[in-house]
Amino acid sequence: MINAADTAWMLTSTVLVLFMTLPGLALFYAGLVRAKNILSVLMHCVAITCAVSVLWVVCVYSLAFGEGSPFIGGLQHAFLAGLTRDAVHPGTAIPDTVFIMYQMTFAIITPALIVGAYVERIKFAAVLLFSSLWVVVVYAPAAHWVWGGGWLAGLGVMDFAGGIVVHTTAGISALVAAIVLGPRDGFPQHNHPPHAPWMVMVGACLLWCGWFGFNAGSAVASNGTAGMAMLVTHMSAAVASLTWMAIEWVRFGKPSMVGIVTGTIAGLATITPASGFVGPAGALIIGVVAGGVCYVAVDIVKRSFRVDDSLDVFAVHGVGGMAGTLMTAFLVPLAMGGTGLPEGVTVAHQFGIQAIGVLVTAVWSGGMTYALLKITQALVGLRTSRESESQGLDLTGHGENGYNMGFGGSSQ
Repeated sequence: MINAADTAWMLTSTVLVLFMTLPGLALFYAGLVRAKNILSVLMHCVAITCAVSVLWVVCVYSLAFGEGSPFIGGLQHAFLAGLTRDAVHPGTAIPDTVFIMYQMTFAIITPALIVGAYVERIKFAAVLLFSSLWVVVVYAPAAHWVWGGGWLAGLGVMDFAGGIVVHTTAGISALVAAIVLGPRDGFPQHNHPPHAPWMVMVGACLLWCGWFGFNAGSAVASNGTAGMAMLVTHMSAAVASLTWMAIEWVRFGKPSMVGIVTGTIAGLATITPASGFVGPAGALIIGVVAGGVCYVAVDIVKRSFRVDDSLDVFAVHGVGGMAGTLMTAFLVPLAMGGTGLPEGVTVAHQFGIQAIGVLVTAVWSGGMTYALLKITQALVGLRTSRESESQGLDLTGHGENGYNMGFGGSSQ
């Protein structure tokens, strides 16, 4: 039967996760780019939300959660065939409609995360085509493997809310996209500072709040697991923020607003796969690791490898999600305050399963992303012209300006 408390919580969680993309991620990314590209980033997030929503109903939900092979679901739920108003989703006490809508918001934010890797230099048509292909070819199989009864679920992989399905896929794909597109004009000699750090902070805080729906909502019930997931999510975010801030303070003598909230996102991404399995002690450890490891990863990607992953998607989401997935094996035992490993499973064995999940998903995401980018390039092109990049994508791509600073006279 449908449980009213569970359903109410999942309806709330669905809104919170959509809130993460619109407006959370949109504002977070928009503040990080230059003023002449703010609208292009907002447009990317809105358009991806709309396109993925339609594709989810058409086929992606069925491919992710329909019965099929261990590698991909079938098409029996295409266009949500057979959906009835009062049907209860198997294994839960919530309506099918709520589960479908909740999982849709995960599918929306995952390709939207990749936006941060290619901002300020990509064609809008390329964003639409690539993101639409990506959610079918990369996201749907990964979701099926882990959450849809696929082969990784059969191995016993632990990914409570998306360390593999969301952050590994998006992070690896972002790195490949940044390499294929090449750097922005002037990188790395000329730094492109965020045009609105206050907007970055607002977006990050909206993400922080929305992440409770992301992680605690993944319990798919209003229960103790959801409560603990919310607690450890908040703790990891707070500790990672302070860790990032401390590193920056010691290194440069001044802690920055953009730095502390980037640490927040690192902590949230890293706790995601472990959030339903670990306790407060595990959250503290994950927070420290997230703040430190992701900070170092940013430096390595941009300064050592000279890859213009513009808004550090791989370093924060990819590295964080993969690290959290691997750390889950060590922090889930009862001695660490976690839920405990399955009977007969050792930490070493579970770590091996987690590593297989991360490795295979990373290889699949990277390979398919490269292929999809080449297809996109052949069909609509990838990069804007040098002139368009110089003028800004807001005006050249959308015919609008993010800031119309008129003084006196008509505003038309």
